Amino acid sequence: MRRTLKPQKTSRNERHSAAWGKRVALMLVLTLGVAQAQRSNAFQTQSKIARMSPEVQQEMNRWGVHSNREVGVIVQYKQTPQSASLLRAQGMGARLSHHLGMIKGRAFHVPAGKLADLANDPDVAFVSLDHPVKAFDDYTDTTINASTFWNLGYDGSGIGVAVIDSGVNDTHSDLGNGSNSRVLYHQNFTNATTYLNHKKVWDLYGHGTHVAGIIGASGGKSNGRFSGVAPNVNLIDLRVLDANGSGSDSMVIAAIQQAIALKNTYNIRVINLSLGRGIATNYAQDPLCQAVESAWNAGIVVVVAAGNFGRISVNGSNGYGTVAAPGNDPLVLTVGAMKAMGSYSRSDDQIASYSSKGPTTYDHVVKPDVVAPGNSVVSTNSKGSTLEGEFPANDVAGNGSGQDYFILSGTSMATPAVAGGVALMLQKDPTLTPDQVKARLMKTATKSFPVSTTATEPTTGQTFTSYYDLFTVGAGYVDLGAALASTDKAPATIGSALSPTAVYNASNGAVSLTNGNSTVDPSSVVWGSSVVWGSSVVWGANVAGSSVVWGSSVVWGASADSGFSVVWGASADTASSVVWGASLLDANGAFNAAMGEE
Repeated sequence: MRRTLKPQKTSRNERHSAAWGKRVALMLVLTLGVAQAQRSNAFQTQSKIARMSPEVQQEMNRWGVHSNREVGVIVQYKQTPQSASLLRAQGMGARLSHHLGMIKGRAFHVPAGKLADLANDPDVAFVSLDHPVKAFDDYTDTTINASTFWNLGYDGSGIGVAVIDSGVNDTHSDLGNGSNSRVLYHQNFTNATTYLNHKKVWDLYGHGTHVAGIIGASGGKSNGRFSGVAPNVNLIDLRVLDANGSGSDSMVIAAIQQAIALKNTYNIRVINLSLGRGIATNYAQDPLCQAVESAWNAGIVVVVAAGNFGRISVNGSNGYGTVAAPGNDPLVLTVGAMKAMGSYSRSDDQIASYSSKGPTTYDHVVKPDVVAPGNSVVSTNSKGSTLEGEFPANDVAGNGSGQDYFILSGTSMATPAVAGGVALMLQKDPTLTPDQVKARLMKTATKSFPVSTTATEPTTGQTFTSYYDLFTVGAGYVDLGAALASTDKAPATIGSALSPTAVYNASNGAVSLTNGNSTVDPSSVVWGSSVVWGSSVVWGANVAGSSVVWGSSVVWGASADSGFSVVWGASADTASSVVWGASLLDANGAFNAAMGEE
């Protein structure tokens, strides 16, 4: 479908790629030579290397054991780090950047030559890179049936939603400016300025204000047309992205830590993360994933964007295996993007072909969990922001000037639509746990889809075929009306709503779903085979059968197909199952080439 408001091709690609900045190569296995081993005692045992991610080893090897070149890392300790651990790190030349007590960690800048010594500290559990992260509507509210809640008087009042993004510019009257502002708290976790033309502006990039508007804009500047899903919700602004939409793992983790600390003060029940990065390790070792799990376990529903890599096809993978972190964590609610197709009806909506698909790299978790409208969404504009300056044609007029609203597309926009819906659910029933919210949204999601749809990029003419399997649409299309009508509530004592893992049996080519993981009893999972609903109810009868999910014309085709091997690996070899490996050092480049608004 052609859009009337869109930038030229180069700008469009840049806009979409702004959601998922520069990638790092994954799983680059390093062989350390004997000569180098002799230069540092830290290379003498395998255990010392095992406590470092492959990327940290790569940086160490790149700069050499005598280099003072600083590398940003996150150090997770076996126990909450004491002053002695910090002093030892500082004695190695480490500079502390963030205290990350929530994950028993610290973020440091460390000389490359001292990385092995740091990992060799007996108190250290794991050292990983402090990765860069990037920021990844008039039809949205109607499409997800938000009006069902509104008609009963629910508007998000009293619920706090933490927006961890590029900031929220609350001078926009739709967010309640001045003494009536519904942005109750601001904190900047970046080292970047918050000033524009000598005036303090909380959002210099423009992404966070747009996201906040989808969650909770009043719509006053548009006579209600561009209102958010929960138009009276309270917003907590935790800024982790600068004027270019860039941040880091440690900034996001510090913001999540603060959201937990402020939970009772502002009744923070939801965190929105419309940002992410590539997956560098399994979720159990990833500090960003551990942070979102901490928030979830603290009683906060964490809603995360799946990513915009669905058009990347590495060796015929057709975009499968491209969900980004921390959306790969099985606890959180991960959201893919649908297209409203320029109508208020849900019946003609289609999946956005750029929406990232599962299963997740390394762990093969079934993601996304649900999908929601995310294409060409109109929401609040941060005037003078970087995005507005780059794409002035995306401005949309409200009652006043032509700069009141702005158009953006991506899973970054689908995520706050769900976060706002969660706020409505929690206003209606504050007793719901994060697992109960996730399970109810997944069970009540619309599961009626076509077998496939085809989208054509209007500028290049390139076509993309999307199949509506559980790795593309998850449990289905969010329906807040159905969620409101539902009274199903899994007992809080039963367990967690972990997204299941897909398991490939190389001996017979079969794929099955398993609930839980090595630390959680599968029978305790909300949709376990003997508990509450069962997987066929959550995901629908048509996706429970392997013949539908893995049919010859769906997903990868025959098990010997090269695209299948990209995700699953030959002979279950984990290294070969990496989607973006050494053959594609800059996945963002491929993303730019593949992306285009439909």
